[in-house]
Amino acid sequence: MSDAEAPQEEGADEPRAGGRAQAVVAGALPIALGAFAAWLAFGLKLGSLTDPGPGLWPLVVAALLVACGVAIVVVALSAKVFEAAPANRTESFTRGTGAVLAAAAALAVYASLFEVVGFELPTLLLLFAWLRFLGRESWLTSAAVAVSATAVAYALFILGLGVPLPHIIAF
Repeated sequence: MSDAEAPQEEGADEPRAGGRAQAVVAGALPIALGAFAAWLAFGLKLGSLTDPGPGLWPLVVAALLVACGVAIVVVALSAKVFEAAPANRTESFTRGTGAVLAAAAALAVYASLFEVVGFELPTLLLLFAWLRFLGRESWLTSAAVAVSATAVAYALFILGLGVPLPHIIAF
């Protein structure tokens, strides 16, 4: 009998179940992020639904983020969820969680560098880092895809559509 035909141990492919505390943390993070985004949105002009200002849609998205986080916390605090079948439980944090946090941190750095350095360099570095370190692509593939995708985005948004993105390369 080959390894492919060998009977699998029940639950071997199932992720480790997380606990109530992890589920509450998973809900608290979008609440905090949404509250921070709402605070930033209030610093912009909100306008109205018929004449929206630059802060209106970020505020709407922030409110949705907070609402989803609250829903996660409410469900996490419900005793029924943790007594139910394993499919309804939360997964525990794993090494993959660290990759998600690293990607989010890289995106935050990208957003902060975007206005200061311009579009090209942060985009190139972000794509390369995600492909090489998160996607585990080869150095050559990561570099080629990052350069190509940055060039296509530059051509599409800056040259083609005339979007006024901050950029350092001028044609």
